[in-house]
Amino acid sequence: MKYIKPLHLALVILFISCGTSKKVTPVLFSKNDIKTSSKKEVYIENFTLNKDEYLTANFILKKPLIESLKELSEKDLPKEELLKKGNFQFSFFVDDQLIHTENLNIGAGTPDSKVQELKYKVPLIYPKMLDHWGWFTWLKFMKMSGGRDAFNDNKHKLTVEVRSYLNDASLKVGKLLAKGNIDIKVEELPYDKNLISIQNIKPIKDFKISKELYNKQKIEALNKKIAQGRFEHINGIVILKNGELLLEEYFNESKRESLHDPRSVGKTIASTITGIAIDEEHIKNENVKLNEFYDLKRYKNHSQKKENVTLKSLLTMSSGFVGDDNDYSSIGNENRMYPTDNWVKFALDLPMDTNKKVGEKYSYFTAGVVVLGDILQKTVPGGLENYADKKLFKPLNINNYKWEYTPQNVANTAGGIRLRAIDFAKYGQLYKNNGKWEGKQLLSSEWVKKSLIKHVKQPNKDNAYYGFLFWNKTYTINGKSYETYFCTGNGGNKIFIFKDIPFVIVITASGYNLPYMHTDVDKMMIDYILPAILK
Repeated sequence: MKYIKPLHLALVILFISCGTSKKVTPVLFSKNDIKTSSKKEVYIENFTLNKDEYLTANFILKKPLIESLKELSEKDLPKEELLKKGNFQFSFFVDDQLIHTENLNIGAGTPDSKVQELKYKVPLIYPKMLDHWGWFTWLKFMKMSGGRDAFNDNKHKLTVEVRSYLNDASLKVGKLLAKGNIDIKVEELPYDKNLISIQNIKPIKDFKISKELYNKQKIEALNKKIAQGRFEHINGIVILKNGELLLEEYFNESKRESLHDPRSVGKTIASTITGIAIDEEHIKNENVKLNEFYDLKRYKNHSQKKENVTLKSLLTMSSGFVGDDNDYSSIGNENRMYPTDNWVKFALDLPMDTNKKVGEKYSYFTAGVVVLGDILQKTVPGGLENYADKKLFKPLNINNYKWEYTPQNVANTAGGIRLRAIDFAKYGQLYKNNGKWEGKQLLSSEWVKKSLIKHVKQPNKDNAYYGFLFWNKTYTINGKSYETYFCTGNGGNKIFIFKDIPFVIVITASGYNLPYMHTDVDKMMIDYILPAILK
């Protein structure tokens, strides 16, 4: 009798016991460390989430992936072209409800494995970051598509389905190649119960403490989720209602006096200083062109289009430079700027995009905000840092803060200025007050209005716009819409200024470069914070 390998035997047994169609390979699960060599694989039917450290999906295809891609191709493409346009598709179901579908990047897996491999061991859960596409796919399923919340009580069924896909003019998805189920038991994450209670607000000179009511149970439920790590890396939540301090909560060793790096939240301060400089006639208006501050012929890729770039287009991320921070291949991406010794030169040397009309097409362009900061440094009395301190921070009673700097030692308007969370709340309330603070007009109401207008539509986002370094979106709670202007920064940092309700909300967080942090903050707002404070 021909020897049957253990994995093959297990597949045969599963076919018989589960009645799976012979056309579909079963996915089997194991909880061995994939990095350790083990001749004997033990397959499991049960897994305890938040306790068991390893979960691996195993399956054996009947033919290599490349053959499935050939079946999807209508043009009889060579294998090299197929591998540039297709890969596996993984789908995750919880209790038969589809939660996440992932079309693997074409770089996931080697070309040789897609042409030859039949046997797959895909690590899903691992106790630390694992450089494997399986680990990242599970991360997206759990933390970006709602897997964590689908596992909302003690017992569930997880189903994994494997197909092929080909993206050739249009997306084509192949037939089911492998499928398997596993029972999931959910163990509650440990947490410090002392962190659940709402924190007492200490008296502060700048704000009265609000006596308004809110749903404390909702906030305590949020605090529990933060304590358990469901919402990760949250450092502070400050809520103002009618200019009074309604809620002030700190987590993960942060406190009121902690200075926090909000990353690109700091960009918006450049907009504020620009407005003050225009109010005081150091700059004529926002329509002033770059050529009034720079001899652009001294820079690379000179063109008349570059001469026509305005301050307004820098403020609205619509300057038309070849620069897009959301495109890692873009020559104007901020990550290409930081290693250079002159960030302004980096920006002004860039070519103009022939497909972008200045002032109309949005592309997130940090280098443009650096140029704006340099213009302020040249034009305001005493330079940007001193001017901001005198005209903005001192009047707001913000005395404890820390700038970052460009290579030319100019205050860095790309982001990263560190303030206390409660001082970010003051900044938000300044805009809520139409530029007024303690009876004094620090910023003209006209500039505030201009800053919050929906100047440019953001691509690929419904109902999302951009103002003068301010974002705009609408939350829907119980069928009712609430529009907000906001500053946002890497890691989950936000200052929300609501249009028609009397709230300013600050969230500080340090989940830098984690792709799910902004989604988590939205969930905090929709499921907990807004339902707690709205009447």
